[in-house]
Amino acid sequence: MRKLALALAASVFTLSGALTASAGEIAVIVKTVNSTFWQNVQKGADAAIGKQKAHTITFQGPAAESAIADQVNMVENAVNRKVDAILLAPSDPDALVPAVKKAWEARIPVVIIDSMLSKDAEKYYQAFLATDNKAAGELAAKAMIQKVGTEGKIAVMSYVAGAGSEIGRVGGFTDYIKANSKLQIVGPYYSQSQMATALNQTTDVLAANADLKGIFGANEPTAIGMGRAIKQAGKTGKLVAIGFDGNQDLQEFVKDGTLEATVVQGSYQMGEKGVDTLLKLLSKEKVEKFIDTGVVVVTKQNIDKPEAKNVLY
Repeated sequence: MRKLALALAASVFTLSGALTASAGEIAVIVKTVNSTFWQNVQKGADAAIGKQKAHTITFQGPAAESAIADQVNMVENAVNRKVDAILLAPSDPDALVPAVKKAWEARIPVVIIDSMLSKDAEKYYQAFLATDNKAAGELAAKAMIQKVGTEGKIAVMSYVAGAGSEIGRVGGFTDYIKANSKLQIVGPYYSQSQMATALNQTTDVLAANADLKGIFGANEPTAIGMGRAIKQAGKTGKLVAIGFDGNQDLQEFVKDGTLEATVVQGSYQMGEKGVDTLLKLLSKEKVEKFIDTGVVVVTKQNIDKPEAKNVLY
């Protein structure tokens, strides 16, 4: 019910908010409202905006990450209502470029978070805040090799093919595996960031590959579906599973041994630092073009330590 309410709220805002912006509005537009990862981004954005009184934020996103056209419409509506600034997590590196260009033409500052836009769009936004996804993928691959060794078979459960974060993250993982081991990679499989799809795909992969030594779930809904499939198949502890992101489900999987580790991004930091960066731009301050928001590899050994608690949600 909460997810439905959030989705409806996002849709209503898109329709009713298309004409006028509230005073000092900063529009925060994410890939989907139906994910605790993006809800944690909102918490960070709320914390940043609460430090001052000149601006407010609105928060919206499509019902699903694959609803790219809906996200494009949200950005265009923000431009049309003449918001002060836009914080955007683009679901597609190319499809969002024309809308971001419209913001640039309207002299509306844009900061990108999480996933990069295509190279030719760099002049249309002022800063990019994200996990270094290539480095994060490599960390997951190192953890995998440390546990399964350098020979055998592993699977990669990915999310949306071609998304900026996916290219770096899954590319970083597979490139490191190929360069540093003889592990055979099954996949990648694309869940479209749908937990149920990931569960079904993982169930099929486990059934078809009895000799699988390891498996990597590359974002929150994919890793949750992967973890549930592992438990349902009675495979907990029988293969090395590494997830990505850090909501309550994934934390429980680490604690009960379903996941050996999960690589957790600073989602709160993306929201907080993203809004902070826009506030600096609105105050005519200079900002860095790229800001790394960092990752932590969370295991059963460090899950209760500050380094992990600071990024879990």
